[in-house]
Amino acid sequence: MKTLYLDCGMGAAGDMLAAALLELVPEREDFLRRFAALGIPGVEAKAEPSVKCGITGTHFSVSVHGQEETSQDVHDHEHGHDHEHSHDHGHSHDHEHSHDHEHGHDHEHSHDHEHGHDHEHSHSHGHHHHSGMADIAHIVGHLDVPEQVKEDALAVYGLIAQAESRAHGAPVEQIHFHEVGSLDAVADITAVCMLMAELAPEQVVVSPVHVGSGKVRCAHGVLPVPAPATAYILEDVPIYGGKIQGELCTPTGAALLKHFATRFGDMPVMRTRKVGYGMGKKDFEAANCVRALWGETQEEAGQIVELSCNMDDMTGEEVGFAMDRLFEAGALDVYTLPIGMKKSRPGILLRVMCRPEDREKMVEQIFRHTTTLGVRESRMGRYTLKRQMEQVETPWGTIGEKTAGGYGTERSKYEYEDLAALAIREGVSLRQARAMVEKKK
Repeated sequence: MKTLYLDCGMGAAGDMLAAALLELVPEREDFLRRFAALGIPGVEAKAEPSVKCGITGTHFSVSVHGQEETSQDVHDHEHGHDHEHSHDHGHSHDHEHSHDHEHGHDHEHSHDHEHGHDHEHSHSHGHHHHSGMADIAHIVGHLDVPEQVKEDALAVYGLIAQAESRAHGAPVEQIHFHEVGSLDAVADITAVCMLMAELAPEQVVVSPVHVGSGKVRCAHGVLPVPAPATAYILEDVPIYGGKIQGELCTPTGAALLKHFATRFGDMPVMRTRKVGYGMGKKDFEAANCVRALWGETQEEAGQIVELSCNMDDMTGEEVGFAMDRLFEAGALDVYTLPIGMKKSRPGILLRVMCRPEDREKMVEQIFRHTTTLGVRESRMGRYTLKRQMEQVETPWGTIGEKTAGGYGTERSKYEYEDLAALAIREGVSLRQARAMVEKKK
């Protein structure tokens, strides 16, 4: 199974993830040319060598209108620009304002417009406009990329907007993003989504995320790390702090991890084929990077959950209806066994196999569609052969053939429904239909 493992021991940001994945693709320069041809307004991206703690990696540099975003650009970040006083962009804010300041990336933080910004006045950067989700959707929608890349990019931005909405107590429609920051983030997000589509991992495992520690100072006060929007995005994700002061995980980095992760946890047993290092800007005692490991894991689904319950007061039709609903909800397998229950009553043991992330959904379906008062849970490992469906052209039409392989074994089987339809059309037995297909294959 093609597996991507992302080591986020120093957090994550959009440009760090883009750089790490860029080191995994075989034709880096070709990708950069295609990315440049997308024509994201005013955006130019380049990949540069970067060394952290003696390790060489890549820094993904994005400039907007010839200017690479720095901490000064968004030192008021999501709490709004204080436009009633002038900004001196010549001095450094790195020591006070940390959204991406430790990494120096993804300054897409939204602005609270209740403060009433006057964008007609002169600013030293000359292009401080703001964009809402509709503007972002317009930009992404017109990019010459596959539809899946557009869907992924908008889903990631949606996670950021929803988190900012919760942080500010404002509807998503009212969340706006700083122009430089939003375009910088669009570039990073689009690059990551394109690279993910090209790598096409079958699973993405992400380590627990280091978020940093301490406080971040912004225009309207001091906030804890992780900042509110990042904390909302990282709900249900294993995170931790540490001795490093500053914000290590940005909203864009958090949203990309949340969207693409198959699961969060330890690195699986895998045969590594390639390693990529995506570097941040700042230097710490630890290498400031995201490490991406690309390789293969054994053909196994890992942990699965078995849910079971006993029932003695349901009809066969009711049990069958419940099984259908469980399959529709995503169960890997559902089956029943006849059992003897207390008071010598005959009963039914219902067993449901599902992925760990689907456990709660399956429990809900079991309680909704059965009469049980309790559900038992067991976790176990599962080994599977790698399966795929192929289409075989025959004189009688296309027949589906399911193939499976792994652990030194290969096997195949024609789809029953296709063989049955052929047998009925030709007036032959199922065995004869299978022989006809095998002869003409």
